[in-house]
Amino acid sequence: MMSNFFNTVLFGIYPYVCLTVFFVGSFIRYDREPYTWKSDSSQMLRQRELRIGSNLFHIGVLFILFGHIFGLLTPHWMYAFLLSAGTKQLLAMVSGGLAGVLAIIGLTILIHRRMVDKRVWANTRTSDVLVVVLLWIQLVLGLSSIFESAAHLDGSMMLRLAEWAQRIVIFRPDAAALMASAPWVFRVHIFVGLTVFLIFPFTRLVHIWSGLATLVYVLRPYQLVRARKRQV
Repeated sequence: MMSNFFNTVLFGIYPYVCLTVFFVGSFIRYDREPYTWKSDSSQMLRQRELRIGSNLFHIGVLFILFGHIFGLLTPHWMYAFLLSAGTKQLLAMVSGGLAGVLAIIGLTILIHRRMVDKRVWANTRTSDVLVVVLLWIQLVLGLSSIFESAAHLDGSMMLRLAEWAQRIVIFRPDAAALMASAPWVFRVHIFVGLTVFLIFPFTRLVHIWSGLATLVYVLRPYQLVRARKRQV
């Protein structure tokens, strides 16, 4: 009974708490503290290490992020005519694994740079340390889940996780039940991932919103500018 209660709290209630804080907290911070809405870059220090680590991390983590969004939130019937659940899982394991390796190598380089360079460390806040530690643990858990996925090559586990995410999105109260018997590595991976959303508005991660806004800016319609008529 107690295990069912905690399962419901962690995978039926906690996701909504994290997502609410993520969206509402981001809006409040942008509205009330716009001058803190930045990545606090230290690019003038140890530029080579920063460039290599940052590029590897961002390439890997962006691929993983969008892969998770489309992989978890796309109903099976939308791609069933193209590939089976097992094939999709195998593709996710290979591509996600490669992206995960790139991301964790890049993040490790960035952590090393931050800890070794005294000037960078002097400008490091507690929230910065919390973010990089959580992200590093999350990447390790994600890579570890590949071995568990290899034991379910029929795609059944992937379908269950996707069904859980989709039920959360459409507010179905029975979503948590799908996670009750899931392997621990998936459960911890999801919990840590949700926690990243929870702390997001209080860290430098908010600069991700600015990156997405840049994409919207690129796709904006043309602005027509007409010359003012000179008055005689």
